[in-house]
Amino acid sequence: MKKKRDKNTEEQILEAAKHIFQAKGMDGARMQEIADKANINKAMLHYYFRNKKMLFDAVFKQAFSLIAPPLNSILNDDSSIEEKIRNFTSNYTTFMMKHPYLPNFIVQELNRNGDFIQKLKQATGFPNLDKFKTQVDKEVLLGKLKPIDSDQLFVNIIALNVFPFLGKPLIKIFTNKDDKAYEDFIESRKIEVANFIINSIKSV
Repeated sequence: MKKKRDKNTEEQILEAAKHIFQAKGMDGARMQEIADKANINKAMLHYYFRNKKMLFDAVFKQAFSLIAPPLNSILNDDSSIEEKIRNFTSNYTTFMMKHPYLPNFIVQELNRNGDFIQKLKQATGFPNLDKFKTQVDKEVLLGKLKPIDSDQLFVNIIALNVFPFLGKPLIKIFTNKDDKAYEDFIESRKIEVANFIINSIKSV
């Protein structure tokens, strides 16, 4: 019974922390706020997570474990490059709309902690690009795709999908969108981004 209570409390904390980090980011979040949101006292929160960084790491790892395996599966299934681009974009955007704090956190950690990417790469389900790159090269040789470097293509996919989350404040100002309009805009990018990339690489 004790083990079940402990597990439930930890999940309760992680869920509360996710909402606070999403609303205020790593720097703006306060442990007392998270404790209040989880309906526990601050001492109990520190019993499970000694500091905010440890808690943020736990929230991130939980979220990454949900998104990485599906993206890895998309990159390594038997679908065409066009289908991979559409599925990758749709899945990534849907997930990040629920976890918008993740892209900024990753960039912050990459700048702050040089070992972060190596730890991230060791995580279960970290995307493997080998099959994707081989498939791009093959479809280029077959004339299905315009000549394009597979690494360049993948970076283009990542950039077009990640930036709207990293640059949310800038995009909202430039396009004069409120929160609801921005959400609708992001939703539409599931199709817009995929179409843009596919049309740029398909052979006529």
